[in-house]
Amino acid sequence: MHKFVEIRAYNLEPGTRDEFDRLMRAECVPLLRQWQVDVVAFRASPHDTSSYYLIRAYDSLTQRIESQDAFYSSADWKQGPREAVLALIEHYTSVVIEMDEAMVAGLRRAGQ
Repeated sequence: MHKFVEIRAYNLEPGTRDEFDRLMRAECVPLLRQWQVDVVAFRASPHDTSSYYLIRAYDSLTQRIESQDAFYSSADWKQGPREAVLALIEHYTSVVIEMDEAMVAGLRRAGQ
């Protein structure tokens, strides 16, 4: 079975990566998982001091859209960590790659 894997790359405001990581670990990722989002990996990117990534997997492109629409419009997100997180992001981009379960499992292992 194939998954649609989204890699979201964040460029953060200078000097904010530690706080962003704290928010991701303490609030964002637990909230995503509460919403049944398959978080494959997340962490600071090793190539500079202001980049971070989040990798999520979906069964279909439709599921990705529906899941993100529901999550980002929820009171849990809007009244939760949204403002604090957005204040730290300079900009972000996402790419979606179709891959098999073995590749997703490899990403999970690498992200731990």
